[in-house]
Formats: sequence, C-alpha cells, structure tokens
Amino acid sequence: MTGLPRRTSPAQTLARPLRRTLTRTLAATALLAAATGCGAQPADPETLPAADSASSPTQDPSVSASPTPAPAETVEPEAEGPAASVPAERTTVGVYFVGDAPSGPRLFREFRSVSAQDPLTEAAALLTSGDVLDPDYRTLFPRGSFGSVRASDGMLVVELADGAWVQRPRGMTREHAELAVQQLLHTLQAVIQARAPMTVLLDGVPSTLLGVPTAGGVTNADPLEVLALVNVTSPEQGSRPSGSLRATGVASSPEANVPWEIRRGQEVVMTGFATAEGWMDKLYPWQTEEIDVSGLAKGSYTFVASTDDPSDGEGRNEGGGPTTDSKDFTLR
Repeated sequence: MTGLPRRTSPAQTLARPLRRTLTRTLAATALLAAATGCGAQPADPETLPAADSASSPTQDPSVSASPTPAPAETVEPEAEGPAASVPAERTTVGVYFVGDAPSGPRLFREFRSVSAQDPLTEAAALLTSGDVLDPDYRTLFPRGSFGSVRASDGMLVVELADGAWVQRPRGMTREHAELAVQQLLHTLQAVIQARAPMTVLLDGVPSTLLGVPTAGGVTNADPLEVLALVNVTSPEQGSRPSGSLRATGVASSPEANVPWEIRRGQEVVMTGFATAEGWMDKLYPWQTEEIDVSGLAKGSYTFVASTDDPSDGEGRNEGGGPTTDSKDFTLR
C-alpha cells in the first residue's frame, strides 16, 4: 500500500511517451534455455530493465540486483526477491502491476509463487487477473486470458485466445495500452531472466496487442519512463516480523538517497534512510540496516519508502513530489 499521500497529477499518465522504446533486441542466434536445450545469452546487468536484487528463484532483468538472499536460483543482480523458501514444485517470479506515481501510472513489481512447470503461463494469468497482494496495485488488462505463452528461439511468443485484445478497448488511452504491453513484457522477461523481445500472435499470425504493434518484436521502454522510481520488496505486504526487520527494494532517487518511515495509522513512529547502489540511469538495489522494532507495541504498521525530493517538487517528477511505495505488516 501507499503510506505517504501521493500528489498525483490528475490528468497525467506517463511522464513522457513510451515511444522512446528501446530498439535493442537480442541476437537471433541466442536461444533461450527455457525454450531449447542450449544456454541462453547471459543478460547484461547494466542494460537490463530496472528492478531489485535476486533473492528469489527467478530474478527480474529490469532492475539492478539487490542484496536479499534468494530462496532458489539467482539470475540478475538487479532484482531482489523475498527471502522465504518455496516448495520444489513452485518457483518465485516477479510480476509487474500498475500503481500511481506523481508522473502518472508506473509499473511496480511483486514477487509471487507460481508453478515451476509452466511459470510463464501462470505469471501471465496473475497479471491479467489483477491478482495483487498490495491493494495499491492493479492491472491495465481487461478481463480475459491468453491462449498460450512460451519462449522460443530468443523470443517471447504470446498467443491470443481470440480477437478481444487485438484492439484497444473503449476508454483505454494509447499511453495506457503501451504501458499494459510493457507490463506483460517485463513480467515475462522476469520469468525467463532474459531481456528477450516479445511478439503476439492470433491464429499463428503476428497481431497487435491492445492496438500496439508487436510484429517486429516489442522491446523495453526506458526503465525511468515506465517503472516506479522506488519499489519495496521487503517487508512483504501482510508479513509478520518480530523484534527487527530489514527493508529492501530498488530505486532511482537523487543522490541515491531513499528516505523511509514506519507508520502506525497516520502517526510516524520511526524514520531513516537507505543508500541505493546508484541512481539516474536505472533502478538500483537498496537496503536498510537492521531496524530494531522491539520497542514498538504489537499491532499493524506500514513501511513507506520514497524517492528523495531535494528540489521540493521541481525535479524529475515535474512538480508532483516524491514517488512512494509502502507495505503493511504486523508486529507480533
């Protein structure tokens, strides 16, 4: 949830058009390990889309790695995952949802447990259903589901179940449609741990998705244009820590400074800051020192992280104030 009030511009959507989509694509000869027996071309941690560090079995190629331990395999040093372990038949993946930021809707990531047998399909189903843990998040996709999702020959291939999502539905702006396509692309890339382009098919023929062309392969937009500039990975929404906690996440915040608060209702009971591993060009991992909460009464709290705003709203967020992300937890 979002604990600090967001001064979101009412009419704004994305700060800048998503037309600045990156045109870099993977080499056609690099086969994805998920689709073939060959090893996939390793992702470059400096060019992947921004997220946090890999503490989950699967990391997100859209962010810099963060220092949290992963329950399973680690892939990108930019995406951090939850520390809890998952059964062998399950795997943890990053799923992107949409939340509000001062510059308009942006992508926020949640780590979710899915079937290890078909993580692409299950992650896509979570995305399209809007099955979020954090009530501040949502999906931009209308009701429905995909026919199939797979990785093949260095490409992500999404088959439409029917023609319902070929064109943009009434009431959806072009900017929202483009962000929805990025929402799907970032999620599927997080599952396979590679920055592969994505194409969408209908009856085996390249198709638009929500009116967005995909025939040439959709690639990643500028991470600072589509991703929320701060994202909390832990504490997880609904977690129940005791005694102490360490918060982690990713951010692109001025001077790499990430202020944080712990709130009980509207009362701020603790404050501090973390330092991210970088800023400006993408999102970088950050983590707090161990926070001693043993002096706080048992009950419900909210951890809130934000971008720093030394310009009082005149900087990157164009007068809208800092970006925030928050998670509710219960001290026991």
